[in-house]
Amino acid sequence: MTHASPPLKLDALAVGQSATVVQVVKGEDRETQDLARRLMELGFVPGERIRLLKRGMPGGEPLAIKVGNSTFALRRFEAALVAIQPE
Repeated sequence: MTHASPPLKLDALAVGQSATVVQVVKGEDRETQDLARRLMELGFVPGERIRLLKRGMPGGEPLAIKVGNSTFALRRFEAALVAIQPE
């Protein structure tokens, strides 16, 4: 019997690495729910392939993420709402 590893969060992905979105965490407060909905509207939906292009300096923010043909800049706390499966 094999155990699947739990999904990582997008903020833990290495630069240049690709992954597949598993889910966007909805959260319990209204602000987090609104942010999760916005991320999904931008294309962070289950099954979508994404790639971390670059981390800003200093502190590694923002993160440049490629989703489809679009590139988005996310803050770490926003990226932490996206559960991924690295490739």
